[in-house]
Amino acid sequence: MDTTDTQPARRTYDVVVIGGGPVGENVADRAAAAGLSAVIVERDLLGGECSYWACEPSKALLRPVVARADALRVPGLDRAVAGPLDAAAVLAHRDAMAAYWKDEDQVAWLESVGVDLVRGHGRLAGPRTVAVRTPEGDGVELTARHAVAVCTGTGAAVPDLPGLDAVRPWTSREATTADAVPGRLVVVGGGVVAVEMATAWQGLGSRVTMLVRGEGGLLRGMEPFAGDLVADHLREAGAELRFGASVASVTRTDGEVRVTLADGAELVADEILFATGRTPQTLDVGLETVGLTPGDWLHVDDDCRVSAVAGDWLYAVGDVNNRALLTHQGKYQARIAGAAIAARARGEAIDGTTWGAHTATADTVAVPQVVFTHPEIATVGLTAREAERTGRRVTVVDHDLSRLAGTHQYAVGYRGRARMIVDEDRGTVVGATFAGPGVAELLHSATVAVTGATPIDRLWHAVPAFPTISEVWLRLLESYRDRPVPVKAG
Repeated sequence: MDTTDTQPARRTYDVVVIGGGPVGENVADRAAAAGLSAVIVERDLLGGECSYWACEPSKALLRPVVARADALRVPGLDRAVAGPLDAAAVLAHRDAMAAYWKDEDQVAWLESVGVDLVRGHGRLAGPRTVAVRTPEGDGVELTARHAVAVCTGTGAAVPDLPGLDAVRPWTSREATTADAVPGRLVVVGGGVVAVEMATAWQGLGSRVTMLVRGEGGLLRGMEPFAGDLVADHLREAGAELRFGASVASVTRTDGEVRVTLADGAELVADEILFATGRTPQTLDVGLETVGLTPGDWLHVDDDCRVSAVAGDWLYAVGDVNNRALLTHQGKYQARIAGAAIAARARGEAIDGTTWGAHTATADTVAVPQVVFTHPEIATVGLTAREAERTGRRVTVVDHDLSRLAGTHQYAVGYRGRARMIVDEDRGTVVGATFAGPGVAELLHSATVAVTGATPIDRLWHAVPAFPTISEVWLRLLESYRDRPVPVKAG
């Protein structure tokens, strides 16, 4: 007779978090800081996609490529960096930045803030309940007194092409963790992952061909000049860009990838990367047990509560809610959600006002983003096209970044552009985009201006240091001041 106890172990916490990436870590941390007990359920490495397969390894690959491109335009330094990059050294540094795909440091941090960890696959099993299957096959049932937060993020979306699995294509994970430089790489897509990985691998020695559907250029959600500048530099680096290109079929024979396009053209490469979007990782987290559809995005209110579930207990934080698919924005949401969970647990009123303590207003007003290509792209708030769609009365102000003393110092032949969007009715900046080498560090000043709704008249008193690239703020303000203004008849 089998007397083995098959009942799952049962534990109760104030807050249960499914997913231990940066977002889940921050939700749990904020809950613990407020005096609540919290546990994270993670089936992979604690630290998530950003730490091991996205932000950290990708920027480790990109930094040497971009630094070399900048150095090639600095007199006295250009000859010293004229040779190829040491790809092996770059890949070794990438491994170190990804902590060699080990999470001991993350686990130690979690212990230091008083949050428990259960390793395994967690699924909702009804209201306030999470069932976990551990790697050893054991069951653990977690009950939440106050909140469950789904922080499972997204995975790469790949097209439905026959036999694609057999080709073993790269997604963002393989592109950031490959242990060798492919001689020839096809990149399918024109968004952030596509341009960053094309920049990195071209710089490390691959012959890159980009296949972009449509004729709208790269980085289509941003100002058009941003994508144009990135495209120019990719071509100058040796990459081939094909617009209006759609993949019809892909096969792998004798180690080579053969790509057939919809127009009949064929390409041969060593690897193919599909950077064609993201999909929510909600297919197997038990959504059906609370009346939701597996595989769907989890739509939330401004405090990150799932709006379709009653009871104020289910939250979806980070990429999984499709508000702003960026690590820093997900961590921002986690701080908001953690504060809201703690307030409800204490019976306190929720501050749901715009920019309130429990309102993720920045998700819709001031989302900052950097594309770490050469040149860098930095953007926050509205683009000109988005501002027009909202019906705002705006003025678009542009400035050529090459006309600054700071950019002359930065690099010979500097090319770049800045754009500021001014809401005429409010007299504030509602959007800014910078495209050029070294512009990433301009972004936070723009984010503060947009978030703080700083009046244009006050920005005149924020004096940029000379000679820096930040002097572009003065030039944008001067262009706004000196713009032609229609004179009313009368």
